Amino acid sequence: MALAPRLDLRQSQQLVMTPQLQQAIKLLQLSNIELQEFVLQEIESNPLLDEGQRDDEGPVSDSERDEKGSGDGTEERSSDGDPDDDGLGDIPLAEGADTRLESGEDFSETSEAPLDTNLSDDVYHHDSTADTPADYGREQLGLNGLGEIRGGGGFADDSELEGRVTGAQTLRDHLTEQLKLVALDPAALLIASYLIDVVDDAGYLTESVPEIAERLGTTEQEVGAVLDVCQGMEPAGLFARDLKECLAIQLRERDRLDPCMQALLDNLDVVARQDLASLRRLCHVDAEDIHDMVHEIRALNPKPGLAIGDGDPIQPVVPDVFVRRTPEGIWTVELNSETLPKVLVNSQYYAELNSLAGDKKDKAYLSECLSNANWLVRALDQRARTILKVASELIRQQTAFFESGVQGLKPLNLKAIAEAIEMHESTVSRVTANKYLASERGVFEMKYFFTSAIASSDGDVAHSAEAVRHRIRDLIDAESPSQILSDDKIVEMLNDKGIDIARRTVAKYREAMRIPSSVQRRRQKNMKL
Repeated sequence: MALAPRLDLRQSQQLVMTPQLQQAIKLLQLSNIELQEFVLQEIESNPLLDEGQRDDEGPVSDSERDEKGSGDGTEERSSDGDPDDDGLGDIPLAEGADTRLESGEDFSETSEAPLDTNLSDDVYHHDSTADTPADYGREQLGLNGLGEIRGGGGFADDSELEGRVTGAQTLRDHLTEQLKLVALDPAALLIASYLIDVVDDAGYLTESVPEIAERLGTTEQEVGAVLDVCQGMEPAGLFARDLKECLAIQLRERDRLDPCMQALLDNLDVVARQDLASLRRLCHVDAEDIHDMVHEIRALNPKPGLAIGDGDPIQPVVPDVFVRRTPEGIWTVELNSETLPKVLVNSQYYAELNSLAGDKKDKAYLSECLSNANWLVRALDQRARTILKVASELIRQQTAFFESGVQGLKPLNLKAIAEAIEMHESTVSRVTANKYLASERGVFEMKYFFTSAIASSDGDVAHSAEAVRHRIRDLIDAESPSQILSDDKIVEMLNDKGIDIARRTVAKYREAMRIPSSVQRRRQKNMKL
């Protein structure tokens, strides 16, 4: 066969991921907080994008309210379930459940209205003013006690919030203030300042004494002397190098560090095993004294630094979807309109700039900005409808959970949801990632509802692994000190309830829930007695 260059004509099919398609896929897995940051970045880079104005930030005309649909607080409900209408409010839920999309515009895919016609029309928003999901979420999650909640979800006075943030004292500030009251020479003061810098949020030193001495060019004796002074700062237990030293500092402060207590600290691994017989021999005390000593150890703070300051700010969990039951017994699914960004395309500004543009390069830039702006509005619209569609199917599949609790949780996987809503499994996975659902039973990550199946011993419907874990915890919580349940006994009791499970599976679930073994639980409950 001769080797020679030649031209062939072939036909083939392949999926081309355009940059916009890749970005749209990325938007699906962003949480609402991350989405807001992304939209703000787009607004900064695109002159034709503006942040939409909330209804409580300015008056809205009657014509604009009519164009926004449910923006006045009314709720659009599905009626006849027309298959040609792709509004997600038409998705039926099991047992009379219903889905509603709190929105200020029509989310029908068949809508042909241009996105760049009018400033007030090109808005992607989810608004309602009466009985909104955000009001429901605050009431259900107990947020009304934080003060007056405004449209942005903040405090009634912005200066009050700023004062709370800037006024928080850190552990380093707390220790620096105490250092000013200690009489030290300049060299010792330098060592003490460095020790404060290497203390973590829990109050422990992150470097050893030899490392500190080598770094500062001094001796270990000088560092140790300054360390003894710093360990006298409040709260007691700071500047410790390990847990044993942290507890010893606190006991010394209470004048309780006697030889017996020191022996107990030297055997913290035995305390963790709760082997009282061995502890009595090691500490040379009777049973009553060892009980008192162990309780005294447990009353100490193993992380004293956390009592000062808040460390890194804790990001609150913001629900993406609200689920509630109406008085008629219908389950409704609503998007959290408070956290969804509002974006509008400033077509008037585009027309003004386009008329002033002199060369093709400027016109091409404006055309690209307009295209990107219109795409972002459509992508946000599609993301909202996809999240609502997946959440609606989750509620349909797990209706028993919202009615009866964890016991009603059913086995579920991504494939079942994907087939029901005619989407790919990867899309469902991205939609449920970093998304939270708020209901009367609490706030749950959407991934929580996907659990593996455990076969039924009587051939009935399989049980959810999460529901089985909940049953195991209930059985252990209800056991008495005189009748501690072994893993074999738990397997037997679950088999009697129709759950076919192996002993090693029970042990795995128990360890995952950080529940000690039957021997350790017996020791714990005997100590409490």
